[in-house]
Amino acid sequence: MIIFLLITAITALSVFAIERGERQREKAVLGETTQVIASSLDRRVNTSGSYLIAGAALISTLDRVPANLFRRFATELRLDADYRGSVGIGWSPIVPRGQIDAFERLVSSETGQAFDIEPRPSRESNFAVPVTFFEPMKEESRLAVGFNMYSEKTRREAMQEAIRTERPTASGKLDLVQNRESARAGFIVYMPVFEPGTDQELIRGFVYSPFNSQDFLDSVLTRELVGGRGVRLYDGAPEPANLIASHAPERLTGNVTRIEVQLADRPMTVEVESARGDALSLLSMITLLFGIAVASLSMLVARLLTQQAHEDQAALDFYAEQNSIRNSLTRELNHRVKNTLANVLSIVALTRRRASSLEDFASGLDGRIRALSATHDLLTQSEWGTTPLRAVLEAELAPYANTQDDTLHFEGPEVELAPNDALSFGLAIHELATNASKYGALSVEEGRLSVTWSRLEAGLVEVVWQEAGGPPVPQTRSRGFGTELIEKIVAHELKHPVDLRFAPEGVRCVLQVPVRKPTEFRMRARSKKLGDHQPEG
Repeated sequence: MIIFLLITAITALSVFAIERGERQREKAVLGETTQVIASSLDRRVNTSGSYLIAGAALISTLDRVPANLFRRFATELRLDADYRGSVGIGWSPIVPRGQIDAFERLVSSETGQAFDIEPRPSRESNFAVPVTFFEPMKEESRLAVGFNMYSEKTRREAMQEAIRTERPTASGKLDLVQNRESARAGFIVYMPVFEPGTDQELIRGFVYSPFNSQDFLDSVLTRELVGGRGVRLYDGAPEPANLIASHAPERLTGNVTRIEVQLADRPMTVEVESARGDALSLLSMITLLFGIAVASLSMLVARLLTQQAHEDQAALDFYAEQNSIRNSLTRELNHRVKNTLANVLSIVALTRRRASSLEDFASGLDGRIRALSATHDLLTQSEWGTTPLRAVLEAELAPYANTQDDTLHFEGPEVELAPNDALSFGLAIHELATNASKYGALSVEEGRLSVTWSRLEAGLVEVVWQEAGGPPVPQTRSRGFGTELIEKIVAHELKHPVDLRFAPEGVRCVLQVPVRKPTEFRMRARSKKLGDHQPEG
């Protein structure tokens, strides 16, 4: 009896230890899953916000927005997988009360379909914000055309907040389609469009994207990520009335992990519920049965428990490290996206001031965005580590290279550039190459281009762009956009002045580019089997 009671006590303690380890591991997995889902939702909303910012920048340059132009803009966005969950993108201008009838006739004649603004503005409001254009135009989207979004409180509050913050802002929980029995729960992200050249007190309307909440949540869930767990998305606090989307668990356990996330300046809560109930795990059941039945297994059980405890601790450490790395990756990604958007907005602003027509604006902007894209491809291949200076030159000057002549000449030591410096340097080379192909050495067959570089000191390299054999360079000339971009934006980003001279025999440009220490931010290497070695940081 004493031996039996002793083995029973040891077995009970063993089961308790196993269950404790299983619950700790499940808690860590829940935290990791919740963080992954929240980060994925945030990334999708940020992607939508980027499209809305681009649309607002374009529309602010137009006197009015015709249907065919908006359709073309929406089509050329080529909405990718990161845009899943969004119904589409739309345009809603502000229409004063006295201009409603004329606006209805204009839109009807332009689209060939009846257009009526409903409901009309109330006495407290002297304008309407109707749904005018929307892409892609599906049957359920067509039902919303003409709806005065400013008449509904939740939409109105989101639009007012977007005007105040001047950036994409999400609404609260609402029905995406009005006056319909099967209305879908969702929310809308608004981006205000201001009159150009004003102090942003004059608002023209809103570019917006509606999100079907359930589709939005399902777009980031996979069977490998969720398994039998439940996932819920709340607008604000995790209360039943605020639930906007959910994925049902295999069973209700009440064991949940929550995290608050800001989606387009709107606080929302992601909640993940464990599918593991109060029942003993399989390992606990085996330990209990064999511990009571066979006394000779007591030492073996003790060894198994020790090994399990070590594996549990290693798993907890691994999940904690993974969570820390993912947070670092998210912050780094946000930093990269903000820097890129700042460069794009600067290019858009300067191009708009220099463009004499919409076609001029579009073609100039297209080339410069493609230059950024080419350098981005190099950075992506290096996982946003350092990029060879020669590779940036070859990528930007590839259209002008010819293996049968010596038009292009590169010479210099091996130099690695940091990501932001590579982007700025690639943009400068693109502008110089564009100018050379139009007016300089690359515009004639006998023209020659030499790009040489050398290290000045630790942390700095000097790049010399020298054209020869091209048409004579006129000494009296107006400052173009490329000159202004190189001498202002590129010089500012590289933190060193640019010496750009238009000599009669050919353009000469001297740039000083920082050579920084390789970034310590690296994508996490694929970890080997747990227990073989500690994961590499």
